[in-house]
Amino acid sequence: MAELTDDERSTLKTGAFGAVYLVSAADPGLVSMVRESFAASDVFAGTSGLVKDVLTSGELPKLARDSPEAVEQLVLPALRQSVAVLTAKAPHDLEHYRTAVTEAVDRVARAASGVDPAETAMISKIRQALATPS
Repeated sequence: MAELTDDERSTLKTGAFGAVYLVSAADPGLVSMVRESFAASDVFAGTSGLVKDVLTSGELPKLARDSPEAVEQLVLPALRQSVAVLTAKAPHDLEHYRTAVTEAVDRVARAASGVDPAETAMISKIRQALATPS
């Protein structure tokens, strides 16, 4: 298993959990948020190897709650940086990370009352960030 620094682990976690938050915030609602949280947790718990270790251990990342825009300005670069970190240090885990994040945000979007246009737009931004390292 590749050795990641604490900062690199934090970046991967911020990207993954932040992506879930962004999709959840795109269509807010208390009941939806609970369902969405469980949906994302199931995906992350079902990963393996380095990705599971990073996403299921330690503290949750601290995300600014000022506005979804502020979170987006943190999370999308974190996703791009995560791609760069994994490309350099654990290329065999890169696709696993991408799959975990995209599956989590897809499940979050479907967890409540179907996928709405705001969620679709955010998922598109997340997929684009995961496709491009910084």
